[in-house]
Amino acid sequence: MVQVFFHCSNTEGTLIDRAGAAVSNLTEARDRAAQIMQSMILTPSNEDWRDWVIHVSGDDGEEIFDLPFTAMLGKPH
Repeated sequence: MVQVFFHCSNTEGTLIDRAGAAVSNLTEARDRAAQIMQSMILTPSNEDWRDWVIHVSGDDGEEIFDLPFTAMLGKPH
């Protein structure tokens, strides 16, 4: 298991994940990132999530991968 962190950002700033989560592989990290994105999107707000990105980083602070929220929202028509 490794500890990864899920930081979310847009052009306005970054939401820092200070707790992180223990995952056993990249698939589990991607699934967890998708869960976080879905939770944020489904929380009632006026936020336009289309320009947000979730950055998955390791314990050392190095980014492993990022995932744009548009992957969950779908592309605009």
